[in-house]
Amino acid sequence: MADLSPAAQQVFREFNCAASGKPDDWHYLPAIAAVLRTVAQTLAYEIHCPNEGWYELVVDTRDLYAIADELEAQ
Repeated sequence: MADLSPAAQQVFREFNCAASGKPDDWHYLPAIAAVLRTVAQTLAYEIHCPNEGWYELVVDTRDLYAIADELEAQ
């Protein structure tokens, strides 16, 4: 896990604790990556600043928490 960034390590650990209780189920990595990509594609929106000629993609954390709450409620 030393090759993973600190943020990726934290996501990996939290997922494994919730999914299997094992700290290093490496076979979950593709599933975790797929979920993160889907979240980014589904929830990201653009903020434009036409006067300065830039934009950025943003994900509102409230949307992330709403999905987490919905999934945990099932």
